[in-house]
Amino acid sequence: MEDKIIYEVLRVIDGKPIFLENHLERMKNSFKLINKEFTLKYDEISAKINRLIQSENKTEGNIKLTYGINEKVLRVFFIQHSYPSEDLYEHGVETILYFGERENPNAKIVNDNFREKVSKEITASNAFEAILVDRNGYITEGSKSNIFMVKDGELLTSPTKAVLPGVTRGEIIKIAEKLGIRVKEVEYRYDEINKLDGMFISGTSPKVLPINKVDNVELNQKNDIIINFMKEYDNEIKKYIKCH
Repeated sequence: MEDKIIYEVLRVIDGKPIFLENHLERMKNSFKLINKEFTLKYDEISAKINRLIQSENKTEGNIKLTYGINEKVLRVFFIQHSYPSEDLYEHGVETILYFGERENPNAKIVNDNFREKVSKEITASNAFEAILVDRNGYITEGSKSNIFMVKDGELLTSPTKAVLPGVTRGEIIKIAEKLGIRVKEVEYRYDEINKLDGMFISGTSPKVLPINKVDNVELNQKNDIIINFMKEYDNEIKKYIKCH
């Protein structure tokens, strides 16, 4: 029987694993969604991550945690990372639509087959990311990120049941509350993207990254709300580093 592998990817900045507690909480939730008990201890995982950072002498990068349900072994290791350039934050990125759904969107479980198919489409289109569209024509999430939309001063995002509840996504929602911006979880159709005031990607590696194009639809990457979220999210990271 093929082993199910639950995983998390977290970002290290200034030698600190950013939002570690939230990543481990999500990992625990992934176990719960497949009816498995989460027996790992926070302190042990944290110590293992910090030992890795010290032994590798890396203050920046991405760390992956994997746990095989059958094997019952936690592995912690640095993986290759790619962060957007300043130019991409300034001018936004091009994305494509991909009509497909994850088998269990709420759980972070390795699915190489799905990832491979989407990656081929992204590469063929020379895009930064693919925005997934479900069988009913609704936008769900990115292939390796969450998606937010801006419309009439509000922030729209797909219902939690249809997406991976990203750690960065959770921080964005908290920031919106602080800024007094309403967040609505809605089913939004892909063929109405042209009615939006803006869209952005959120995730561990990209942080908050504006989208300037979805297929042939051009969007305003300079939207004030998006720029505010970029600044505020960077501030939250600085606060986290200072507190840890």
